[in-house]
Amino acid sequence: MKKNEEAKGDPSIQAVIFDMDGVLIDSEPIYFEIERSSFDHFGAAVTQEEHHSSVGVTLESMWQQVIDKYQVKVPLEEILAYHQQHVMEKMLTHPELTAMPGVERWIKWLHEQRIPIAVASSSPRSLIDLIMEKTGLGFYFEVRMTGEEVEHGKPSPDIFLAAAERIGVSPANCLVIEDSRNGVQAAKSAGMRCIGYHNPGSGNQDLSKADVQISSYDELWTLKDTLPFGIVAPDLPSSI
Repeated sequence: MKKNEEAKGDPSIQAVIFDMDGVLIDSEPIYFEIERSSFDHFGAAVTQEEHHSSVGVTLESMWQQVIDKYQVKVPLEEILAYHQQHVMEKMLTHPELTAMPGVERWIKWLHEQRIPIAVASSSPRSLIDLIMEKTGLGFYFEVRMTGEEVEHGKPSPDIFLAAAERIGVSPANCLVIEDSRNGVQAAKSAGMRCIGYHNPGSGNQDLSKADVQISSYDELWTLKDTLPFGIVAPDLPSSI
């Protein structure tokens, strides 16, 4: 665990916003496999380094960069339709879509403390809903923000600001858990505290701008009493 001294004196935490892929579920290796297959299908020789740099951004942004750099002649809309269908088919039949170890204990504790939570993911809503259902985490996440609902995807702060607004909490009182450089940048640009989750499946991500860096939810569990959680909406249920 690594801390930045700048985190001292920050406002209380009144909501927690989770990225999905690589944070709630170890899905990035699955996406990498699917994306590399799609790159090959459209004749784009994307390097591993370039591929890892796209973690956390929207599909539209990733594919537009691929089209521009590798002069792919297929329209963006056609590529996205092909790719998203491929992803949904793979996810529907994948046997190992399970929540990250320890994450459900952490989420249940947040509910007991009456801390509202949200998922804010660059993935399409159909994929978010599918993964929420298959992992059993959908029960906890009423607030689900997708990159489709904001003008600019990560590393812009739009999705996190929208999630905070939907929850009804100031950005300064939000804690974000992210596994990518783009996601951490988006959280900090939104004025939020951020925990960087080192997930090997997400590639070699630079999380140095995060306030705290962890490698597991067990590690985060040991830190929970040191985080400045505040009292929020008294009408929220105290347990699930």
